[in-house]
Amino acid sequence: MMNTKLGPRLQKLVDLGESGTDILHGELKNLAYEAEQSYIQGESEYYRGMLDAFVEVYALTYQLSFAIRDRSKNAKLGI
Repeated sequence: MMNTKLGPRLQKLVDLGESGTDILHGELKNLAYEAEQSYIQGESEYYRGMLDAFVEVYALTYQLSFAIRDRSKNAKLGI
């Protein structure tokens, strides 16, 4: 079984009512920064791959946020 318990920082964001996409977006930004710093310091080529993956999913969170926003706007307009 997976451990589904969030760390205190992420749980606080959930408790404050932040959207899942906003939380994920922020966390991916942090993870990408950490991977970038590790790669720059020459730790491993592995971190370059991790950075690329984080950036791809980070961009997806933007696309999802915009699609959700548009869906909400359209629903209000009856479209």
